[in-house]
Amino acid sequence: MSDHDALAQDFVQFAVACGVLRFGEFKTKAARMSPYFFNAGLFDDGAKLGRLAEFYAQRILGSGVEFDMVFGPAYKGIPLGAALVVELARRGRNVPFAYNRKEAKDHGEGGTLVGAPLQGRVLIVDDVMSAGTAARESISIIRAAGAVPHAVLIALDRQEKATENGHDVPYSAVQYVQRQLGLKVCAIAKLDDLMHYLKEHHGETSNLEHQRVLAYRQRYGVEEGNE
Repeated sequence: MSDHDALAQDFVQFAVACGVLRFGEFKTKAARMSPYFFNAGLFDDGAKLGRLAEFYAQRILGSGVEFDMVFGPAYKGIPLGAALVVELARRGRNVPFAYNRKEAKDHGEGGTLVGAPLQGRVLIVDDVMSAGTAARESISIIRAAGAVPHAVLIALDRQEKATENGHDVPYSAVQYVQRQLGLKVCAIAKLDDLMHYLKEHHGETSNLEHQRVLAYRQRYGVEEGNE
């Protein structure tokens, strides 16, 4: 996947226009001060969510990754996964969908799983991957049901070092999921795509934002070629 691929650039532009991707000073879960913030919760109406689903569908269908069904981890993964399977069906690829509850239901059908039975090769859909915690939880749920956690589809790969016990480690959450957990990971866009977007959008503000993101990448970024 090229750092400058058209789909990634279109997605970054879309995310900025929607206010989902913002610039400034934001504290991350790892207590880092990030010059940008990606909040998928701001894909908050039908048109935005529908367009997001198109990006997800284009990326996964173009990746060559095979899968038999989609799983959306609670909570953000639920609407993202649902939107994706609707878009896939619109494109002629109808696949089952399931998601989990955070708390087990003690009445009705009970349990924590909702939707189609987990089986075959499962594609996990989420927004970003910060620590890989949601992916690990999803993998455990899927394996416990007798299915195969096969791949993860995310909107943005931040390409930055993960943390363990409060300390930086030399690999990202995406790299951990790929190398240690054995899953394929597809991202609509990466931090490198965002940097390219800022570099190409001329203007004093864009130049300043590009320098800030570059400095952040140099400090917390994972090594090139190790994605």
